[in-house]
Amino acid sequence: MELTVRGVSYHIEIIGQDEAPVIVLLHGFTGSTVTWNRVMRQLKGYKLVAIDLIGHGKTESPFEAERYHMDQQLEDLEAISKALQLTAFALLGYSMGGRTALAYACEYPERVQCLLLESASPGLYVEQERSKRRESDAALASYIREQGIERFVEKWERIPLFESQKSLSESVKQEVRTERLSQSPLGLANSLLGMGTGSQRSYWDCLPTLNMPVLLVTGEGDPKFCSIAREMDKMLPNSQHRIISAGHAIHVEKPVEFATMVEELLIGIIKED
Repeated sequence: MELTVRGVSYHIEIIGQDEAPVIVLLHGFTGSTVTWNRVMRQLKGYKLVAIDLIGHGKTESPFEAERYHMDQQLEDLEAISKALQLTAFALLGYSMGGRTALAYACEYPERVQCLLLESASPGLYVEQERSKRRESDAALASYIREQGIERFVEKWERIPLFESQKSLSESVKQEVRTERLSQSPLGLANSLLGMGTGSQRSYWDCLPTLNMPVLLVTGEGDPKFCSIAREMDKMLPNSQHRIISAGHAIHVEKPVEFATMVEELLIGIIKED
């Protein structure tokens, strides 16, 4: 469905019955609702609400980078929740979508029954780190605008974070590549400028206040995010950290195993056993 909130048209995929427990799914940078297809097929008995974040997939890509700021995205998600009458739900986010999910849980904790974060972080601790990251994100945004989506995707596929994806089947690799190539260059560039890790505020100080169950999932081939998750796990009151034999995009590399872990957490929280 298409839903316009706060002047931006959002693309949303909804599967399942209205009376079923709700899971909201947020993709990562260069992703869309399509990234969750194999996971969603495994999750039975839920109402699944997958959202294309601003500047991604079939959601609108506004011209102004300020409209992509994390605070703006959170207000959009809250407006979507109200429009769809989602009073309480499980919130699942991957990478950029995980940062967004965590930020939403900090701002609207009454909505989030449990939080599932895949390869995610609360942002950067100090302004010096954020400033350096803003510079690198701005350089990458310029590259996207100047070189176009195909050149950017070729560059993006070669970063070490996605090294493990080289072992995926040709069909899955083609699906991932097609999803990336379908993105708007304006949307991706503005997403980096507006809601990149360097642009958002740090949510580390929020972690001790989150009392809902939190599942942190990382891939053993992604040591940076394993380390971040260990630090988060120490600070969260009600969390568990699982490490899977995979890289950064666990839901792509191990969709059945990933969905099974999600299901195990949700049984007894939002779904009766």
